[in-house]
Amino acid sequence: MSQNIQTSLPEPIVRYRNVTKAFDNRVVLKQLDLDIMPGEKIALIGPSGSGKTTIARLLMTLEQPTSGTIEVNGEMLWHMEHKGKLVPANEKHLHRMRSSIGMVFQHFNLFPHMTILRNVMEALVHVRKMPKQQAKERALELLHQVGLQHHTKHYPAQLSGGQKQRVAIARALVMQPQILLFDEVTSALDPELVGEVLDVIKGIADKKDTAMLLITHEMDFARDVADRILFTDGGVIVEQGTPEQIFENPQSPRLRAFLTRFLKERQYELASETAAAGVQ
Repeated sequence: MSQNIQTSLPEPIVRYRNVTKAFDNRVVLKQLDLDIMPGEKIALIGPSGSGKTTIARLLMTLEQPTSGTIEVNGEMLWHMEHKGKLVPANEKHLHRMRSSIGMVFQHFNLFPHMTILRNVMEALVHVRKMPKQQAKERALELLHQVGLQHHTKHYPAQLSGGQKQRVAIARALVMQPQILLFDEVTSALDPELVGEVLDVIKGIADKKDTAMLLITHEMDFARDVADRILFTDGGVIVEQGTPEQIFENPQSPRLRAFLTRFLKERQYELASETAAAGVQ
């Protein structure tokens, strides 16, 4: 006797539906539809001003959509139900919703008056109300993970840019978010410090339980880490696919032009590095 066995597919952890964002008369996102699956690693690539950072800032509740809806774990992010009606979310709702999301910014945003250890454990104590000793143990564990276990008593001003960014990553991880957002986290770093930060992110990406949205101009990194790559331009997703599809068989003229420009810049950088090495 045969039986029909239905396998339920996982629901997206994040849904953008018809999301538009405008600043005054300038539209930076146009009717965005995007699903992010649990544990999925998505890289956003595209020219400056194409809407990449806005996608992340809307999810982190740093910007509010002009129209459309965003859901996290099946629950509205910017709206809430009140007396049977959908109304704009209040701060209590937003605070609860963003607790499952972590974001690492371009410019670290560390507290300059706190040690590295305090920077990482602060949210556990004041947001999660975790006992200080327990928070300290968790923070030390994360600082060890990013290779900064010997810098716990240092202040941000005593660290290199790459070290500061690794502290910022540890601070985001310490809250055990289901979704991690990385906004051009290497763009403010000297070139020789980029690798150490990307290595840490690759280590996190290898752990399959956290969804990641990576806004990056590091094409090789996007190829290595992402399950799916989205190319944005003019506030819309022009093309998306696996790294192989995007880099080896781009379909749209805009993506082909973008990748050609990147390849020329990369060849120039390699030539400059080779020439500099020859001088030494």
